[in-house]
Amino acid sequence: MDLISQYDSCTLCPRSCMVDRRTAGAKGFCGCGDTVMVARAALHQWEEPWISGIHGSGTVFFTGCTLRCCFCQNYPISQEGLGKEITVRQLGDIFLRLQDEGAHNINLVTATQYLPSVISALDLVKPRLSIPIVYNCGGYERTEVVKALKGYVDIWLPDLKYYSSRLSARYSKAPDYFEKASAAILQMIRQTGTPEFTSCHDPENPDAPAYTLMKKGVIIRHMVLPGAKDDSMLLLHWMKEHLPEGKFDVSLMSQYTPFYKSGGFPEINRRITSYEYYKVVDTAIELGLVHGFMQEKSSAKEEYTPPFDLEGLESTINV
Repeated sequence: MDLISQYDSCTLCPRSCMVDRRTAGAKGFCGCGDTVMVARAALHQWEEPWISGIHGSGTVFFTGCTLRCCFCQNYPISQEGLGKEITVRQLGDIFLRLQDEGAHNINLVTATQYLPSVISALDLVKPRLSIPIVYNCGGYERTEVVKALKGYVDIWLPDLKYYSSRLSARYSKAPDYFEKASAAILQMIRQTGTPEFTSCHDPENPDAPAYTLMKKGVIIRHMVLPGAKDDSMLLLHWMKEHLPEGKFDVSLMSQYTPFYKSGGFPEINRRITSYEYYKVVDTAIELGLVHGFMQEKSSAKEEYTPPFDLEGLESTINV
């Protein structure tokens, strides 16, 4: 059976926990059964400008996660189960509604644990979708799953969180994080090729400058962690040495804010310093990794986390 067509003996993520998620009450390592749960489905302005544009990205935040990041800013949905159960048909209708509301793309945020249902929903509505599909993930993916998503995903938006297995084990309970994420990102780049963009004008403000949207490609996100600038710099060197030039973009993020269980890890229970962040930025510039985005240091604010209040799910019914 196709890898992404079932929930039984689940191997959707690198954990390969083999749980039969169809069994009543059974949940995988991700904390999920076989019914889709979504915490928010609305236009979102806080992605990279090539994704958010002027109208916003049509983000669908899925409940659950295959990682256990102690600092997760989305912890109510990733770790605590906040969300609303919806059907495959309702998920497809959400995609179409976001398009009707002016979304520049459909942004699937942490969707791996629900791929059988997400693929079914996309199959239902793909002929009526005229905007790109963004796969927004923590990077911890199986290359086989990335390959299986060819023809469904136009833009990959993965994190590349750690180089060190010690750090990834300590903070995300994933000692094999870099091994899996680096291989998955290489496959994402193979599938998308050279990034493609389009220049757009706002019909409601014809005198405003044109803005750029990504149509296809890979944007690799990396958030600098307190005390881990050297690990960030190692990741940048790896990108320069192992990823094909001109085939990906980089988004360096300074927005780390102590969330969730950060208090149990004193070394990261603070915001990053300007020195830490700009050392990483300087390394990116020195390596020529300058096509993409670098956040202002002031971006470390809690208001950049959207409210998970089930927005966009009001018209769905519990199943």
